[in-house]
Amino acid sequence: MSFSAIDLNQRYDPKIKNHDQRCSESALSWGAKAMLEFKRRALFKGLVVILFALGITWLALEYFIPSPPSRITVATGPKGTSLDYFGQRYRKRLEVVGVDADLRETPGTVENFRLLRDPNSGVDVAILTGGWSEDTERSKLLSLGLVYTVPIWLFYSSPEPLGGLSELKGKRIAAGAEGSGTRYTAERILGKANIDSKTTTLIPLGGNAAVDALNDRKVDAVLITSIPDAPAIKALLTNPRIRLMDFSTADAFTRIFPDLVKLVLPKGTIEIDPPNPANDVTLLGLTSKVVVREDLHPAIVQLLARTIKEEHGGPGLFQRAGEFPTSVDPEFPMSQIAIDYYKNGPSLLQEYLPFWMTIYARRALALLAAMLAILLPVFGFAPKLYGWFVQEHLRRLYRRLRSVENALQAEADPCRVEALQKELADIDQATSAVPMRNSDLYFTLKYHIDRMHSRLVDASRAARAGGGRT
Repeated sequence: MSFSAIDLNQRYDPKIKNHDQRCSESALSWGAKAMLEFKRRALFKGLVVILFALGITWLALEYFIPSPPSRITVATGPKGTSLDYFGQRYRKRLEVVGVDADLRETPGTVENFRLLRDPNSGVDVAILTGGWSEDTERSKLLSLGLVYTVPIWLFYSSPEPLGGLSELKGKRIAAGAEGSGTRYTAERILGKANIDSKTTTLIPLGGNAAVDALNDRKVDAVLITSIPDAPAIKALLTNPRIRLMDFSTADAFTRIFPDLVKLVLPKGTIEIDPPNPANDVTLLGLTSKVVVREDLHPAIVQLLARTIKEEHGGPGLFQRAGEFPTSVDPEFPMSQIAIDYYKNGPSLLQEYLPFWMTIYARRALALLAAMLAILLPVFGFAPKLYGWFVQEHLRRLYRRLRSVENALQAEADPCRVEALQKELADIDQATSAVPMRNSDLYFTLKYHIDRMHSRLVDASRAARAGGGRT
């Protein structure tokens, strides 16, 4: 690099040297401040972009992983029936994890099925007994499996045991409300003995109301479907004035109606001594199931599957441990969520986190996976992108430097040279934005700026002397 005499004089003049040093320090201070301000703006913009991206992602997760409802509606049945009994049991278990279950009392299974199919009913879950729905009516419903076997009890008030169903002709029989599953079952069973509304009086009572009517002698017999633990059944089984019908033809009924099963109430099950019942009693039974709407939140479906398994997974009077719930249903399509839960049990999150925490944990994991999927490629590409920005900055400075060089090709005059010197000073200040890691590019640019500065000094001297071109 060549220096002019003026430059050499300036270098050895103490006053000029001190002035240049102060100017240099001022320039460095300005560059540092400019760089710090640039970094602050970049950091602020980066934080805004990150927060905006997180907000958009969280809204997307709210759409794809929506929060489960805190309240559901379960259609059960009349007081004292198995539908009501297990509805109460489910509600208690769901309340523990923070989900409120509104129990809607209905006449029974037929009405439950109708409500479940009606999108405007507000019913999300229903307990049903099987064997009567049509294939065309099962759309948009999913089963959580068969959950228990419910016996069909026929209690009657008589000093002597009945020899068969035909002896009920002319009697008053509480056979469940119109439209209930109990009424449907009663009409099928009694119909095989030619017992109908023409030969007997069918009273539309069920559950506790039917038990009260039998105790008050308002009816002669009660046909009811319920589990042995239901209060109404316990009251009748321990009443010495009430007898329990023995279905000696149970095998025939199971052949005629495949949805029915044969059950046996062993001698002494209710009381050992004296034994109650006094002998084994053959009963008929139906399998019950829990059915949900297909649009019910998956987390609620999984919670219901857990509730059902906890409630029905143990041994019972008419079932072995692990027999229920089942992963198959001959009437309705099974929920895959329920199948997976019955097969594999709760997930790791469900095992160690409360119900509502699992939803946020799933969202956090999904958000983390999305961020990794986005950021990992970005981090891999970031150095290249950063290097491109640095190169682009240097290219702009070199274009400005070349414009200065092109301007020197014209005839020099003091005003033009002074303007070019100011432009060169601006270019020199802009080099402070070049990062330290690119010092090789920085010093290369500084070298060319110094060369151009020397040419401008020569051009200025020539212009003042009235000389020609550089």
